Amino acid sequence: CGIPLWQETPADAVYVLRWHEGHLELAPCAEKGSVWVDFAGGAQAHRRKFGGGRGQPVAKAVGIKGDYLPHVLDATAGQGRDAFVLASLGCEMTLIERSAIAWLLLKDGLERAEQDSDTAEIAARMTLIHADARSWLENPPLDARFDVVYLDPMFPEPDKRARSKKEMSAFQTLIGGDPDAGALLAPARKLAGKRVIVKRPR
Repeated sequence: CGIPLWQETPADAVYVLRWHEGHLELAPCAEKGSVWVDFAGGAQAHRRKFGGGRGQPVAKAVGIKGDYLPHVLDATAGQGRDAFVLASLGCEMTLIERSAIAWLLLKDGLERAEQDSDTAEIAARMTLIHADARSWLENPPLDARFDVVYLDPMFPEPDKRARSKKEMSAFQTLIGGDPDAGALLAPARKLAGKRVIVKRPR
């Protein structure tokens, strides 16, 4: 993935990607707190159990209704939170993530979810691909068929008052925003069988 392997942390390192207490995490070197993907516990477990089911905005956006459960391509997967919600409701999900760091964190989270009896069935509906979304959308596999393409690009905060959460701050520091997000819409519209969803800040 092009990420250097360190035996000792360099003095000028800001973040490290490390294995810690059974999971892969992104940790700041100079302060407490770390970021990892956890589908089986924490906030995702709470959202799975008490998040509102089909009444959630993301479920309504992709068009879940009755027996209809769309096959969704999440082209900007990030930490996979919305994709996991949709998979928990029964949707088949394909996730694309171009950042090696985000992809590794997400891959680790999915692998652990596959080993948990509460989330194994959900994780089985999620396929993760490490690729650049724009290139992939413009040249998809011949057998690629999706009802919905879901786009949730990472945008910079609109002003200083809207401070990032810890996770997003770390992601923005290392991964940056998605300045080419606008270029995803046209190929997404060609690939989507029914609709394209674009998630933006209010």
